[in-house]
Amino acid sequence: MKRLIKRKKTHKAGLPPGTLIYTGEKKEVETKITVIDYDDKDYKFNELSDLYFNFNEIEKNKVRWIKVIGLTNEKVIEYIGKAFELHPLVLEDILNPNQRPKFEYYGDYIFIVMRRIFFEGEDRSFENEQISFILGPNFVISFQEQDTEVFISILERIKSGMGRVRFMGPDYLEYTLIDVLIDNYFIVLEEIGESIEEIEDILIYEPKPETLQKIYDLKRKNIDLRKSIWPTREVINKLQREQSKLISEDLQIYLRDIYDHIFRITDLLDNYRDIIFGMLDIYLSSISNKMNDIMKVLTIISTIFIPLSFLAGFYGMNFIHMPELSNPIAYPTLIIVMIFIGALMILFFKKKRWI
Repeated sequence: MKRLIKRKKTHKAGLPPGTLIYTGEKKEVETKITVIDYDDKDYKFNELSDLYFNFNEIEKNKVRWIKVIGLTNEKVIEYIGKAFELHPLVLEDILNPNQRPKFEYYGDYIFIVMRRIFFEGEDRSFENEQISFILGPNFVISFQEQDTEVFISILERIKSGMGRVRFMGPDYLEYTLIDVLIDNYFIVLEEIGESIEEIEDILIYEPKPETLQKIYDLKRKNIDLRKSIWPTREVINKLQREQSKLISEDLQIYLRDIYDHIFRITDLLDNYRDIIFGMLDIYLSSISNKMNDIMKVLTIISTIFIPLSFLAGFYGMNFIHMPELSNPIAYPTLIIVMIFIGALMILFFKKKRWI
């Protein structure tokens, strides 16, 4: 299982702040730029093949969404940064995709870091991706590591004119992008909830050593999710409270809605954490009870054989004048007595409800 926010060595040690070097792992993803201009009447998509484009020349009353996929080409990031006069430290954070979710206000624009969390592949391995946003007065820039369709629903809404996106400003576009990421958290939590229910059934009927590994995997996932999602509460809270001309009053009701969603998600994480710790206790108790049952059976068997072993040892002594040795029915009589004693002890244990 992969950790959400990784700590690893990079080649940036000793370099000055603001040095643009991509430190992520998705080095095979080619950098692609799509520019979407829209208003309530029209929209236009431009997939750029070169950098000879005036990113900051935006038509009046239009909103521009610059969608950057792949961060391997530092020159592209630097060019966009110069076009919008972005701080070098902002560009550095974009190229270092191991950031915690955060919100930074720079006066002319707002810098937001979010994390996309998802399961991938048949083994449902835990994956994550940093997505960075720049919110300006008439534009939004999104930076993604991977070429995914996480925002395909928003693109479809822009094309079809459905919903409010085409009729609102860039702050509403930013809200919809964040809302999609938060909605994906619910999908991840739903899958974790199903895993918890599956393991609970196993714990009740037949706990195995493999069950303990599954519980620890869930515990690790829950911890990693908390590391990524809890800072998101602060991001949404700052979006709500920031007194900025970039965020309109009309957007507040939508921001309160996604804050409520992220609050519910963190509550679910806390509930899952308690359930997982409870599952660990149940597993250890089940194993302990199973061991106690085994030891009880072995103890009862040993107790039954104590008097039988005594009789067998007593009559196994090689003395010539030992009584009953010359009696022809002595051996079968001894066997019957031993069976009778064993049965009597079993009845006694049952009466005491020890078995």
